Amino acid sequence: MGELDKPPKAEVIEEPGEPPVVARLVVEIRSDGTRTIARGALQDASIGQEVAIKAEGTTPLALAASLMRSLFSAPLLGRVIARALTGAKSAKKPTPER
Repeated sequence: MGELDKPPKAEVIEEPGEPPVVARLVVEIRSDGTRTIARGALQDASIGQEVAIKAEGTTPLALAASLMRSLFSAPLLGRVIARALTGAKSAKKPTPER
């Protein structure tokens, strides 16, 4: 693998006073001029769970619509949004009592 083939190292820039990260979205977009494909992952930052997303379109608007359908069909996004709106912490699995 050449140096140009390696994905760039992600740098997280923390700004003072910003709220904590609740989710990460990474998307790779490929296009040959006739069709465009977006693939990536959505990660719940609190528990590290990831789901894959994929979208295809022949125009930028069609790609955006397909990407939105893919994102909103992922149950993980619903949990992240619900926690963000309610301010609830992630529900960790209870440990069984012995």
